[in-house]
Amino acid sequence: MAFSHKEEHVDEGMLLLQANIDDMNPEWTSAVMDRLFALGANDVYWVPIVMKKGRPGIMLNVLCADSLAEEAKSLIFRETTTLGLRIIPLSVHRLSRAFLEVETPWGSVPVKIGSHNGQVVQYAPEFDVCDRIAREQKIPLKEVYDAVRYAYKARTQSELSD
Repeated sequence: MAFSHKEEHVDEGMLLLQANIDDMNPEWTSAVMDRLFALGANDVYWVPIVMKKGRPGIMLNVLCADSLAEEAKSLIFRETTTLGLRIIPLSVHRLSRAFLEVETPWGSVPVKIGSHNGQVVQYAPEFDVCDRIAREQKIPLKEVYDAVRYAYKARTQSELSD
C-alpha cells in the first residue's frame, strides 16, 4: 500500500509541566488550554484529582519542547491559580504516521494511519471531516466513522490481494 508518511521518531528534550490546582474556576480550563496550544504546546490535558483533606482538584499537564518551557511556565502562572509547577524531562516516542484517502458515499475522507516497525497498528478516520459529513447529511457521526473504517479495510484488503 503506497502512501506518504512521517517516519517513526523520538522527540528528545521534551518537558512535562504539571500543576495541581484546587481553587480555580473550572470554566477557565478551556481558555488556558487554548492559550497553551497557541503558544506551541504539543499536548495539554486536565485530570481530575483528589488533593489533601479530600478536596477535589484538577491537574494541568502540558507537554512542550524545552525551548517553550519559560513561556509556558509564565502563561500557567498568569492564567491559573497555581503556586507551583513540576517540570519533568522526558522523551516522546511517536509512531510513523501517514494519511490515506478512502472513498465513501459522501466523498473522499482521509484516514490517519500509525505504524510501528512497518506494521499498521492504528488507524482512524479524520474527525473533522467525519463530523462535517455527519452534520451536512444529518446522520449519526458513528455511521460515518463505521463507513470510513469499512472503506479503509476494503481498500487495504484489496491492495494486499493485488
